[in-house]
Amino acid sequence: MSLTQEPPIPPPTTAADSSPPTPSRPTRLGWQPLLRRLHFYAGILVAPFLVVAVVSGGLYAIAPTLEKLVYRAELHTDSYTTGPERPLSDQVRVAMATRPDLTVSAVRPAAEPGDTTRVLFDDPSLGPSERRAVFIDPVTTRPTGELVSYGGSGSLPMRTWISQLHRHLHLGEPGRIYSEMAASWLWVIALAGLAMWISRYRRRRSGGDARLATVNRKATGRARNLNWHGAVGVWIVVGLVFLSATGLTWSKYAGENIGELRQALSWTTPSVDTALGAAAPASDDGHSGHAGHGGSASAASDPDVIDTNVGRLDAVVAAARGIGVTDAAEVSIPADAETAFTVSETGEPFQFSANTVAVNGATGAVTGTSWFADWPLPAKLTDWGISLHMGLLFGLVNQIVLLLIAIGLLVLIVRGYVMWWQRRPRRGGRPVGRPPLRGALRHLPIPTVIAVVVVAGLIGWFVPLLGISLLGFLVVDAAIGASTRWRGARTP
Repeated sequence: MSLTQEPPIPPPTTAADSSPPTPSRPTRLGWQPLLRRLHFYAGILVAPFLVVAVVSGGLYAIAPTLEKLVYRAELHTDSYTTGPERPLSDQVRVAMATRPDLTVSAVRPAAEPGDTTRVLFDDPSLGPSERRAVFIDPVTTRPTGELVSYGGSGSLPMRTWISQLHRHLHLGEPGRIYSEMAASWLWVIALAGLAMWISRYRRRRSGGDARLATVNRKATGRARNLNWHGAVGVWIVVGLVFLSATGLTWSKYAGENIGELRQALSWTTPSVDTALGAAAPASDDGHSGHAGHGGSASAASDPDVIDTNVGRLDAVVAAARGIGVTDAAEVSIPADAETAFTVSETGEPFQFSANTVAVNGATGAVTGTSWFADWPLPAKLTDWGISLHMGLLFGLVNQIVLLLIAIGLLVLIVRGYVMWWQRRPRRGGRPVGRPPLRGALRHLPIPTVIAVVVVAGLIGWFVPLLGISLLGFLVVDAAIGASTRWRGARTP
């Protein structure tokens, strides 16, 4: 995937030019050869990872809407026109009767008329972050089905399958390397390409045929592909950098560094202490601000205590609503008497806050709060960024924009490879174009070279897969250069 052009052919040497050459100095092209080579090699070698990420990511973008269509029978009901909703405690007890073999841990009350209530159970047969969800009609208390719910977003099986395909190709932790590699390089490729395209636009602007964000339909051949490649890149570059940055927060290696940085700078999501007694543990700090999958993790859960706490749900929700937690939320159901309920707002479309409160079920008193307005700005931006990346923050509009970015990136990749093929020599049997010339760093000032090396080292340390792969590119490139020089030296 390259925006490269062959460097201009120098004019023939004349007698006036036969004097000894002067020392090499930075040329007018400046950064262009370095950016060209970086964009070319990174694009060609990382594009296969990006193709997989963009196809699965496009599906992931529209998965929330597909989920509502596929699971409409479980998620929606028409009974809201026939009467008022039953108490939340009654709805949960019906679900408990449906799955008496499992321990109830939380409930998501119906957010809108026509929605069902989602009652969540801990199920030892499921994987990490998975819970069994029983859906209840809030008016008739009739069960409408049960499905596996995953994570704080509450994704259902189809969306979970697509999410895991996008995240690690269903290969577990080893498969996450593919997605981290794609996210690590995407912003580098995008920004290098943008810099070259703007530079090209400035050089050609005086001729009147320069186009920055539109396609010249009169162009043909490689020029037409180059024009499409650059113009589409201008339109989606901000989205590509955003997806790269937010994607890295979920990655294994760079994600750990980002987490440590957030901890060091106190940019983490605030948590709510749910302890009512000295022996009760505090709640964990969830990455997206929706921690708490059922109160205490105590093994000594008492069925009688759980039943008592279920009976307190309506009062707990009323207490949370009374102090401002009014959006769609998940309510934890403690398994012991020493843990408070938590009411945490969930990531629904156009829901920009993630408030959480802890409520003492016995007294109805609010014992702890985490107001989104009080979060550090980076924590807010992280929460919004994750919701945007998942296609949730702005609902269908959000998903359409993400899908268009995915299609745009696929266009860039395909036209980039086509341009590489179109640059092949007409003679000599070479199937693709030659790479940009080597030695780009030698044409930059020494202080600039040092700065490039230092910055590359710091970024490579913070984003390890980018650093390791960049080092691998350099080793291979050096080996190819040495082999070429050796063959040239042996040629008579």
